[in-house]
Amino acid sequence: MDEVRPTTGAQAHGLASIFPPGLQAIYGECRRLYPEQANPLQVTAIVKYWLGGPDPLDYISMYRNIGNPPQDIQEHWHYVSFGLSDLYGDNRVHEFTGSEGPSGFGFELTFRLKREVGETAPPTWPAELMQGLARYVFQSENTFCSGDHVSWHSPLDNSESRIQHMLLTEDPQMQPVQTPFGAVSFLQIVGVCTEELQAAQQWNGQGILELLRGVHIAGGPWLITDMRRGETIFDIDPHLQERVDQGIETEGSNLSGVSAKCVWDDLSRPPEDEEDSRSICIGAQPRRLSDKDTEQIREVLRKGLEFNNKAALPPISSQRHGHERPQSRKDSLESESSAAIVPHELVRTRQLESVHLKFNQESGTLLPLCLRGRLLHGRHFTYKSINGDTAITFVSTGVEGAFATEEHPYAAHGPWLQILLTEEFVEQMLGDLQELNTREETKLPKEYSWPEKKLKISVLPDSVFDNPLQ
Repeated sequence: MDEVRPTTGAQAHGLASIFPPGLQAIYGECRRLYPEQANPLQVTAIVKYWLGGPDPLDYISMYRNIGNPPQDIQEHWHYVSFGLSDLYGDNRVHEFTGSEGPSGFGFELTFRLKREVGETAPPTWPAELMQGLARYVFQSENTFCSGDHVSWHSPLDNSESRIQHMLLTEDPQMQPVQTPFGAVSFLQIVGVCTEELQAAQQWNGQGILELLRGVHIAGGPWLITDMRRGETIFDIDPHLQERVDQGIETEGSNLSGVSAKCVWDDLSRPPEDEEDSRSICIGAQPRRLSDKDTEQIREVLRKGLEFNNKAALPPISSQRHGHERPQSRKDSLESESSAAIVPHELVRTRQLESVHLKFNQESGTLLPLCLRGRLLHGRHFTYKSINGDTAITFVSTGVEGAFATEEHPYAAHGPWLQILLTEEFVEQMLGDLQELNTREETKLPKEYSWPEKKLKISVLPDSVFDNPLQ
């Protein structure tokens, strides 16, 4: 449970002897921006995370920002988190590793919410939103980067708003700070509509953020979230969809995979052959991924947990490299990981003759993105199951380091399946899967089959994955 209180004068002015240096550094940056707000309202965790409490963020400060009307920046509330970085330096939350690298996870979250007319105090719901994102970071040990997106699938303020998802970007005002425990940057949450999230998935988050900056009511230069916004940027300016389409065509997608509800069956052998038969099936106990495969997939899939306990599909793009990628059609599974994803001696690569892939509807609707935005640009795309160790990686013929080959296009390491698709087959599949591009819900189950390729794909209701034994 949280409480709202103003910070004390001693905290606001910082007594270095009693005020932890990590906190002091972040407060210092806040005071630089808000010198007249020495005692901002603050949401604080009653029981701190390091004492067994549920909320990782010790504090969330809330400031009133007057904006800058000449620059088209409206008045808003500015929220700043304390706790993703190392505030104390005594190992109570984060391992202290020195001052040269990142402090804790290396960043704090911020959020800018439009101030409504007559509003005298900031709403506190953004604090719980930030706690939810922080819980994900602490539980998964995955960090956020500018350009990442978060599928939330619910109005951020639990209202009827269309703002149901998030993008992340650098805070336009807060500068990175150097603390005795390492460096801290500030990543701002930006609320977006479903259509804008989908555009970020199909193209890249940085591109959509730039479009949002150009539309006043969608955020403007400082990307201020307006929970009452009822139109997407594509409703406001239909020409923006053309810019997205052109970006997808020329650059492809930066999304390299998603956490998903998915399984795969090896149809090559009878199910009673426990050693080499169907390694993954609904209701069966899957083999475990090796430690090396787990780490390699983790590098490609930087975000592998659900958000907000919903059937979310978090991003897994490698945004650290920026959204401008070389236009080469040759990619590598090494390009987004610290180590090559290649077979190793302790895990035998199995070549499969025939496979059956099963996805829930949300995962299935991303198949056209996987094919058009990734494989046709010489890249790869991974589905990582949220229900177990299952992983399905689609690779194009230009991807290096894959254990699937043109001679053996279906290959597996335990529960990790790789599928190599030629450009000709990708084009054929895109035509056959065209109905998945529509925004209308498809009547399930749906089955797609390519007998000559010995490949079958089913799109199934969520209940099949949530209750596998029923």
